[in-house]
Amino acid sequence: MDHFVGLSHLAHQEIARRLGLNPADLTCFTYVLEAGTDPLTAGDLAERAQVTSGAVTGILNRLERAGFVARQADPEDRRRVRIVAEPAARTRVFAAYEPLNARLAALYAGYSPAELALLGDFFRRADALVHGYLEAARSRAGTETSPPVTPGAGGRATGGAG
Repeated sequence: MDHFVGLSHLAHQEIARRLGLNPADLTCFTYVLEAGTDPLTAGDLAERAQVTSGAVTGILNRLERAGFVARQADPEDRRRVRIVAEPAARTRVFAAYEPLNARLAALYAGYSPAELALLGDFFRRADALVHGYLEAARSRAGTETSPPVTPGAGGRATGGAG
């Protein structure tokens, strides 16, 4: 599992490089895409990406300059800004992921519906566990002596059972 996570991280870095982004910026853009028709605020994005409000401002500035996102006033609260994906950027990112997604689709095709359901269950549960771990780590912030990990810093944690 650790090996797969590490390789997935490297694939994400490669896709980011091809798009002219750093991995943290691409991660944030994928959160914007994931939000779909309910655009995120900068605060929502900072929370999901686990970065500070100052860091998310820099990320959004870079994404906006590169043509990936636009800031739009919230129609219900003009003081609030929503982040939306630029259609051309959405197309570029989907195209960049297509070779990997095609390989994964071929892999999935070799599994029965019951096996896919089991894999889906595993990933939903693993996702919940990781979210819980990150929430606990955030709540402990400042009580430990080790520095926080910066998203996209290039290294990966090792250890654990995998």
